[in-house]
Amino acid sequence: MLSFGIDTSNYKTSVAIVAQDGEILFDKRSFLDVKKGQRGLRQSEAFFQHVNRLPDFICDLLGNDIIREAIGCIAVSDRPRPVAGSYMPVFSAGLSFARALSAALNVPLYAFSHQEGHVEAVRYYSAIKEKNSFICFHFSGGTTEAVLVDRKRGSFDIVGGSKDISYGQVLDRIGVALGFDFPCGENIDKLALACTKHRDIFSPIKVNDCFLNLSGIESQGQRIIESYPPDEIAWSLMNRLCCSIEKMTLQLCKKYQISDFIFAGGVSASQYLRRYMKESLPDKINLVMGDPGLSTDNAVGTALLGGNKIWL
Repeated sequence: MLSFGIDTSNYKTSVAIVAQDGEILFDKRSFLDVKKGQRGLRQSEAFFQHVNRLPDFICDLLGNDIIREAIGCIAVSDRPRPVAGSYMPVFSAGLSFARALSAALNVPLYAFSHQEGHVEAVRYYSAIKEKNSFICFHFSGGTTEAVLVDRKRGSFDIVGGSKDISYGQVLDRIGVALGFDFPCGENIDKLALACTKHRDIFSPIKVNDCFLNLSGIESQGQRIIESYPPDEIAWSLMNRLCCSIEKMTLQLCKKYQISDFIFAGGVSASQYLRRYMKESLPDKINLVMGDPGLSTDNAVGTALLGGNKIWL
């Protein structure tokens, strides 16, 4: 039996089909359209785009007779986080289609949070797949959280992260100011990697008891945007952000006596971040970075979660 996953985040429409052995048979995703100069979308705009894109995505997937007949369940992300009261309208788009597909195909429907899908997409294909406890960093366009995961209890407890804006928002806001199209993380990442003149333009980010604030560095970036070359801004920004992640990781490791860390979310696909963390952290800390393609928003993790319901 195959698991059919759907994810409709505020940035991307995604559908996927996954087999019981973890093979990804279908994986289609597309960023939502954001006008030049804008730093995101209203929920209503994102919802409208999802509703218009999903029919074509689903038709492409169901066009394969073998896949259609083997689908054993529909899995969908219906909220941002696995806690009571977590809600964003964009997830209603995917949920509506999932309900219709479940009824039409006469297969069960399972709903999970967007965050759980992010974690599963990396965890499932990692060396710590069988571990019950670990800390997952969820770094995306709207989220900067360190989550203590206990799979036996089924708990996702926030133990670190940002108290205000996210890493993704910092990168996108400064990237748009530099003239890049939203989302901007990949462009800033490339600039930082190509930069040859390294100097500390941005102030250090303080990390206190595993938490930090990021609005200050974003404000600083807006003030100095015209004063330095874009590549030097990108390098210094990425260096400061990565340094703060390093500090947070070390504090979490000491406080919770956990050495296994999963990095998930679009920001964790950064090549600069991956290189920095591997070079900076001690060997006792086990970093699971995962496939960059499965770090960004996707429906693969959601499909895997649904598959676990029918495969076990």
